[in-house]
Amino acid sequence: MKKNVGGYDRIARFVVGPILLVGGAAAFAGALTLATGAVGAILAAVALVAGAVLIATAITQKCPLNRALGVDTYRGPAATDDSIDDERGAGRPS
Repeated sequence: MKKNVGGYDRIARFVVGPILLVGGAAAFAGALTLATGAVGAILAAVALVAGAVLIATAITQKCPLNRALGVDTYRGPAATDDSIDDERGAGRPS
């Protein structure tokens, strides 16, 4: 799979992912109450999984959901004028 996560999308994943991960862990530890009973445990588990997925997709820059939706925020390395000239053979001594 090619990279499809970059720019502000990647930054947002690096910010929101750890927040969800810590929030889910805190809910399981009892330091944070999301809801009572089983609903709270389910929300904590969802927060943990979502946070881990966001961090993983930010690191790898590959997201299956983005691919399924046709979203691509990755721009890749920018080509410079020198690299284009080198591909055409310009700039090389004869």
